Amino acid sequence: MAVKSVSIRIEEEMLEKIGFVADYEGRSVNSHILVLVRENIKAFEAEHGAIEGNIAPDVNVKPTRKN
Repeated sequence: MAVKSVSIRIEEEMLEKIGFVADYEGRSVNSHILVLVRENIKAFEAEHGAIEGNIAPDVNVKPTRKN
């Protein structure tokens, strides 16, 4: 499975706040955003039906660690 990278534009204050929440939850900002994305997909599929694909939104898929 290929892991892709995406960049977003975000207001500094919002980034600071999401960083605060991520830290509170014991996650990095990247990991926390992935949690939010998975939750959003899961909620969408619960309302509208499954989206075609092999990865279920409740599966915690992490990129492989770089050496």
